[in-house]
Amino acid sequence: MKIYRYPEINEWQDIVERPRLNLTKLNETVSTVLHDVKQRGDAAVRDYELKFDKAVLNELAVTEQEIDEAERQVTSELRDAIILAHHNIKVFHASQQFVGQPIKTQEGVTCWQKSVAIERVGLYIPGGTAPLFSTVLMLATPAKIAGCKEIVLCTPPNHEGKVHPAILVAARIAGVHKIFKIGGVQAIGAMAYGTESVPKVYKIFGPGNQYVMAAKQQVSLSEVAIDMPAGPSEVCVLADETACAEFVAADLLSQAEHGRDSQVLFITNSEDKLREVQTEVERQLALLNRREMAQASLEHSRYVLVRTAKEMIDLANVYAPEHLIIQTRDYEQMAEQIVNAGSVFLGPYACESAGDYASGTNHTLPTHGYAVSYSGVNLDSFCRKITFQHLTEDGIRHIGHAVELMAEAEELDAHKNAMTVRINSLSH
Repeated sequence: MKIYRYPEINEWQDIVERPRLNLTKLNETVSTVLHDVKQRGDAAVRDYELKFDKAVLNELAVTEQEIDEAERQVTSELRDAIILAHHNIKVFHASQQFVGQPIKTQEGVTCWQKSVAIERVGLYIPGGTAPLFSTVLMLATPAKIAGCKEIVLCTPPNHEGKVHPAILVAARIAGVHKIFKIGGVQAIGAMAYGTESVPKVYKIFGPGNQYVMAAKQQVSLSEVAIDMPAGPSEVCVLADETACAEFVAADLLSQAEHGRDSQVLFITNSEDKLREVQTEVERQLALLNRREMAQASLEHSRYVLVRTAKEMIDLANVYAPEHLIIQTRDYEQMAEQIVNAGSVFLGPYACESAGDYASGTNHTLPTHGYAVSYSGVNLDSFCRKITFQHLTEDGIRHIGHAVELMAEAEELDAHKNAMTVRINSLSH
């Protein structure tokens, strides 16, 4: 963990820099796999499952019998927790439903919008070092509320060709029925191009490692839409002298354990709190099962001591974090000044874990600074807005001549004529 004390503004760009890798070789590998899946379909997918996941698969689709077996393997307590989380996610996302209202822009001119679900969506659920069954709920729940007709879920199997049982239980609770044992780049390719088993989708959602992210970006250039560009997970914590060091350290480590390339940024205006959090991070780190991974993440993370609360806010806005936790006395006032963040957690008890699992907000969020221009996944992510308009004779009278003048000024005679013939028809 690198420590910055009272950095000048010209040093902030170094502080907010994310870990960067040379992706040339990675992109070449991704491109090769995608092309192969496009050309050979299921056969290529099975080959790559054997190569990367060490799984021999006769069938790519998960059967109902396998989901029934998963139900028996998941404890009733965990199932109840998944149901509770699903309820909260459903309630929150249902509140985002759009109802278009006809608007009369001029007499005789009425315009409106209609929200229409994307008919086919693909969900990618990581299953490697951490089987993210919570992501099933985060993606499938709003997809169902939006009314997506076909939801395709891909997730990597283990060496025995089995999907983690909690992923299957979460999928059943969320109402997903097309589940495939496919991971990595080959999963993205299968959903983007379609194979003999996997339907082609129109938009792909979900997190993943750098190979998955590169694959999503490559297929988005010509084949499908994606939820957002993304990179390794990250958190920024703002804390003043009133913050609980134990809570802050726990929040930093909960993010650091995601992966070696995750990043945490701690910003405080209290020298004492900086020391307390350092000590507490070391104490808690020693107790983690994934401490080696968390330690690797901490090596390229930063502690920053600033002079004022305003500097804390300004630096956080420059960083544009995926997750922002504000543990300060005046967290509500500080939150009003936040303009760049994926999701914000306010006060001592709003840990990031709450949003990751069960508060109701979505945990699929922009990373790598993309929060300056992207939102996290929400109900609108699964919808398109189609505009409608209706003109009467009065509408032609009110806007017709303006349309003619503008079309003529742009030297688009046919555009002008489309309106002119209608204007002329009114005088007959």
